[in-house]
Amino acid sequence: MDEKTLRIEFNMLDPAILIMKEVAAWGRKRGFTLWPDEWLTPEQLITPNAQPENFCIGSVNGTITCAFILQWADPDYWPQAPRYEAAYLHKLCVRRNFAGTGMTKIVVNAVKQECLKRGIRYIRLDTALDEKVVRKIYLNAGFKIVDIIDHPNGRSTALYELDVQEF
Repeated sequence: MDEKTLRIEFNMLDPAILIMKEVAAWGRKRGFTLWPDEWLTPEQLITPNAQPENFCIGSVNGTITCAFILQWADPDYWPQAPRYEAAYLHKLCVRRNFAGTGMTKIVVNAVKQECLKRGIRYIRLDTALDEKVVRKIYLNAGFKIVDIIDHPNGRSTALYELDVQEF
């Protein structure tokens, strides 16, 4: 698959949430720790920094391949970062028909192009530190772990960053 064929569509709240639920259900059936359906509702997902226009789907040749939230600020994990310094990628879900096809790299490359158009320097995301499969996927896509946040409950969150100007 060629990243040039990935089309990102913004303001796709309902289709994005449907894909998130589809992928989360698949993962839960296989024992992965993923979001329960009650977390995947507009009421739970829409925030001051994640408005309906930030919900995206990606498609290749007219077929929807993935969904994600693309924000321009994330004060929960990056409180010092000014708005529009980075694109914050959340809830990236690749449909199972496209698993193993390099879709994460394709999405990241398409988001890089979006960032370059907007003058944005970084793509950032966060995941649980103990999610080894996810960590490998993001490191292989070019991200670096730039910080680890240890929470009082004993869990840790890894903060990832990719400089869009480094190709």
